[in-house]
Amino acid sequence: MNSPIPRDEQRKDKHHHLRFHLPYVHLSSVFGDDWFALKAERFARFFGTPTFLVGQTIIVAAWIGINVAGLTKFDVYPFILLNLAFSLQAAYAAPLILLAQTRQADRDKVNSDADARHREDLASANEERQVQAARQAEQLVALLEQNTKLTEITKQMSERIEALTREVHNRIEQANIKP
Repeated sequence: MNSPIPRDEQRKDKHHHLRFHLPYVHLSSVFGDDWFALKAERFARFFGTPTFLVGQTIIVAAWIGINVAGLTKFDVYPFILLNLAFSLQAAYAAPLILLAQTRQADRDKVNSDADARHREDLASANEERQVQAARQAEQLVALLEQNTKLTEITKQMSERIEALTREVHNRIEQANIKP
């Protein structure tokens, strides 16, 4: 049994502030919506944080310190393994960051377009309200003119009734005086 959507809900959907953004919800996640995409986006966002930079600095300092002090010799000077780790990190980080920037640019454009459509819709609705207000103002002026004419007619009729009442009264008095 399909029941019609109540008018209030239709109006609410029609004027919902995100109605122009809803078709682009799929762009909300930079890399998509699966588990890998969510992890990749979180990882790409983490690259630019102070926590990442401080953590990486501590790891590099510890790496160099341990190898220079001679506690272990897994990566002696010139730290080729450390250089390889940096290269590997850059190889993965650069595409993730570029992809994130590209997708963010797409989201920004879509949001900008949706905002423009929203502003156009608001302007159109405002124009409709102004036209309706002008129409109502014209109707009010017409009603006031009609009311003024009716008031004038009522006044004329009242004056005519008063004159006829006086005339009838005078004739009755004259009829009572003549016998």
